[in-house]
Amino acid sequence: NDQVFEELRAHPEVVRETQGAWQMFLRVAETPEAAAEAVFSAVYDAAPNMQALFKTPRAVLSMRFLRGLNSIITSLHDPKSLKITTEALGFQHLDYEVTTAWVCLFRDALVDLIATELGNQCADVAWQGLRIALNYVGGALIYVRVHYASRLRILASSWAIANKQEVLNQSGEEEGESGHHGEHEAGGDTEAQKRKQYGDKVGAPGKEKQPPSSGKGSSNVNAADRNRGSNMEIPTTFPQMFRFNAAVMGFAERDWMFEVLDSFDAIVCNVSNSHRLQEECDVLSLRLSKCKGPIDLAEFKAVMLASLRSLVPKGWDSDHEVAWSWLWRNVERLLSEQTGKPMRQERALTRKFSEMEGMDLNDFRQQVYARFFELAPPGQDFFKQSTTRLHFVADKVAAMTLDIYKDPDSLVNELSACGLRHVGYGIPAELCGPFVCAYAGVFKKYTGDEDASEAFEWSLSLISRIISRVINEGSTLVMRAINANSSKHLYKAVACAPRSKRASWVLSITVGSQSISPLMWAIETGSLDAAGAIIKDLLTIRADRDRYYYGVDALFERHPDIVKRLCMDAPVLLPTLLDGLIWRSRLTENGKRRVVYFCKHLIVNQDEELAKAIEWLTQNQDPKMICHPVISYVIDLVWTRVAARAFLYRKTWLLLTAMVFMFSQAILNSGLHTKETHNPIVRGLIFVFRLFIYAVSWPSLASVHIKRGRFDIITKNYVQVYCVKVPKHLFEFNSMISLLLCAILAVMLGLCPIFHCLGKPEPDGDMSLFTERCADGDRHLQVYSFFSMCGMLCYWALLADLAVFSNRVCAFALIFGHVMSEVGLFLLSLCFALLAFASATAALKEEDEDFSTIHMGMRAFLQMFLGMASSEQYEHLTHFPVLFTVVVVFCFVTGVYMVNLLVAQLACAYSETFEDMIGWARLKRGSVCVASMESVGPRRWRRFVESLRLDEPCEFGEGDVGMPGAIQMTEPAGLNITTTDLIRRFGGSTWPSAPWPEDDTVTDNTEDRMDRLEKLVKKVMKKVVESSVGGGKRNTGSASGGGSSLFSSTAKTKSSNGSSDQNNSQQDE
Repeated sequence: NDQVFEELRAHPEVVRETQGAWQMFLRVAETPEAAAEAVFSAVYDAAPNMQALFKTPRAVLSMRFLRGLNSIITSLHDPKSLKITTEALGFQHLDYEVTTAWVCLFRDALVDLIATELGNQCADVAWQGLRIALNYVGGALIYVRVHYASRLRILASSWAIANKQEVLNQSGEEEGESGHHGEHEAGGDTEAQKRKQYGDKVGAPGKEKQPPSSGKGSSNVNAADRNRGSNMEIPTTFPQMFRFNAAVMGFAERDWMFEVLDSFDAIVCNVSNSHRLQEECDVLSLRLSKCKGPIDLAEFKAVMLASLRSLVPKGWDSDHEVAWSWLWRNVERLLSEQTGKPMRQERALTRKFSEMEGMDLNDFRQQVYARFFELAPPGQDFFKQSTTRLHFVADKVAAMTLDIYKDPDSLVNELSACGLRHVGYGIPAELCGPFVCAYAGVFKKYTGDEDASEAFEWSLSLISRIISRVINEGSTLVMRAINANSSKHLYKAVACAPRSKRASWVLSITVGSQSISPLMWAIETGSLDAAGAIIKDLLTIRADRDRYYYGVDALFERHPDIVKRLCMDAPVLLPTLLDGLIWRSRLTENGKRRVVYFCKHLIVNQDEELAKAIEWLTQNQDPKMICHPVISYVIDLVWTRVAARAFLYRKTWLLLTAMVFMFSQAILNSGLHTKETHNPIVRGLIFVFRLFIYAVSWPSLASVHIKRGRFDIITKNYVQVYCVKVPKHLFEFNSMISLLLCAILAVMLGLCPIFHCLGKPEPDGDMSLFTERCADGDRHLQVYSFFSMCGMLCYWALLADLAVFSNRVCAFALIFGHVMSEVGLFLLSLCFALLAFASATAALKEEDEDFSTIHMGMRAFLQMFLGMASSEQYEHLTHFPVLFTVVVVFCFVTGVYMVNLLVAQLACAYSETFEDMIGWARLKRGSVCVASMESVGPRRWRRFVESLRLDEPCEFGEGDVGMPGAIQMTEPAGLNITTTDLIRRFGGSTWPSAPWPEDDTVTDNTEDRMDRLEKLVKKVMKKVVESSVGGGKRNTGSASGGGSSLFSSTAKTKSSNGSSDQNNSQQDE
């Protein structure tokens, strides 16, 4: 009877016979596992339509069937207890549409099974009692589902009021109605986020409902918040009111209460999902097992009801009291089933694992996978890794079964992340059940420990349920399209997304406390077609009458390092990203076209500092990509408005020290040593300038290298050179030259003649101040002058960066550096030729002193190559024919062949580099910009950002106000011809939760048209072949049949022609 749900009062004799038959059936089966397997098989085979509902592992579900039947039959003598048990069973089946036909199938399968096993050992009254009990339970399941829906509505509405949430609209217009084919987003957008995601023409859209959270939910509290009582504010939500009432009622020190509170939001939000409710209660039981002291669940009920009465004062009535009491009674029952078990199971499993540590488990692991592949053959298509990897996975799963007892919170988060990775791998949740059955069965057989096997099976089942749920919730249409690497499937997947949530569908899938980005997963797994489609979809501007929708803000907020990731993993998608940041009008005015660059996130990051996009792009060293209009504009903008001045200030000090060095070394002392008398003012200036270099310039250079070297050492930013670790900054050209200059100045300080001549007379005996003419000074002067020359060259090399002010000059300087490799190869080959010919002539033993030794021969050959040899030397060589021949060959090889080869190499290298010379110049300017921004003050940077007015909406046309975050300008109309509107505008409803109308420009692409054409051709060819075969049969079988196809008529014509030719030949005979 599914119309009422009352207590079942059966005749005592019926109860006694029914319970006796059940106990006899359990004895016949020998073990509970065998009885459970028999029951499950009977039900599973009798109802094929119900097989899809059995998602729990077979071993776990069969024992659950057996325990449920046993509790029902053993409670037949106690009507009250039987009703509570049946009501709990109905509560667990709320999410299943139980019908009368299914109840009859279930009942008949069980009765037939027991009758087959027992035969004539029991009276007919036992079968009658068993049918009565099963009919009672089946009717109760239907009744509970039909009549408890009102309780669920009461729970949802009152819980929303208690937490100050928007009450669900039962008309189904809310966005969380069905999740749109199971898509899970990161959470509701705030008003500010929505204003960033799409522009507002009329007004900002209303705030939308956030989906219920998972795991600990919105009731998360910090440990510090549990010290309640002193600084309590006025409670406005259920967690706050609960803590307040707990403190008032004297339960402030019940830590277990706040563990329940942390999970209570997830419990209430999933009350209609029995599997999820069971999972939440199982995890909660593990957390409660870590709490010290006695646990009285009735205390939580008292505080809960008191808090709800305070928060829902107007609508609270007896129905609310019944509904919440009913919810807590079911939760209390689920928690009571596990009371005391987790600690005992943890000890048993820990003991068994410690015993297995020294054992060889390879055979155990192999049996696990052999059994798994036997239960689920499709699993072999997913477990394709090496055996060692599979063994590692098996060990990791075993470790998780113990870790979930020790630290359930951490492992649940880890399992959520693991499940999301399985979503990316495309692993179906259906494989979790067979894996649990295989692992649990092999573990029990291998260990033989009942307690450890029970603990292992329970924890492994919980892990399987969590991962299965995450896979089912995370397996969205977008992830399936990414696994197929199909842009067409991806466009179809997001076509049903609400327009306000379209960006979040492809940027975030959140399950519990873990989140995965479909876009980043597509990039990491190499599904670049799908990743490109995601980027194009995000950066497509769509508009209705009320709002603009553009996903650039959502993209950079979710992935601030998207430019870096694309540079590293998918550089082919960089043009797609950058092209999506440009909007060009198809209309022109006075030869100009309106252009909008959405470059806010390339200039400013979320901390209002310089974004790292320029740094990442310059490090990528792609001269073509750096010339993209958006990047070129951003680099030039930052350079001209901010970085150029900071760079010039920094170079001013270097230019000053270079001028002082040049005056002290090359100008003031020019010809100084050729005069017998010297101007004391000049000598004083030389001393002051050199003292400035040694006391000011050199310490500043040394301090810079010490700081940068210390930073590289702390961050372990090394470059391995053979067995030596060198700080990475020394591999930069300027840093290398600067360090060399620092070393040169240190040597010059030790060799300076002025310091060596202090207080010493000159050669003529005079005592002159700051003189360089003394015995010690003359001894160091030559070496000092050499290092002075090297230092001067280093200063000019450091000043070469000033070419960055002009892209043309910088491009020329960079080309000069790029072709130097060819010159280096030429000099290497020249040295080889000099050494080869010099050693050959030294072995010749001619009487010419210029070629008598190797070093003299190399000098003579070098003079000839450089054209410095005199005609007399060549005339002298004519007296030695062999030597003269060698010299002629050398001159031809080096002066003709090698020089022309160098010219050809330089020409090719120049032509190759010339195409990208502006790109290389922009790369240099970008790197200088990044380096110079370190010296830009925050106030100046803030003024620059404010001057860009990035927070003001741009204009797409006269009176057409768009989105903020852009810089608008005009360009010549013929520079980038645009004939189509880059904004896709749609009419109809403007409701943010409505999906966009189907866009033929996206779905009906060339690939789709070719696919349809290919299918059409195949269809036509199939019909042609069938008609030709049919026509041939008709021609051979009967002359009267008429064919309608072209091929059949042709066959007839050929047949008639053949017969006429035969008749003509017979007449001729």
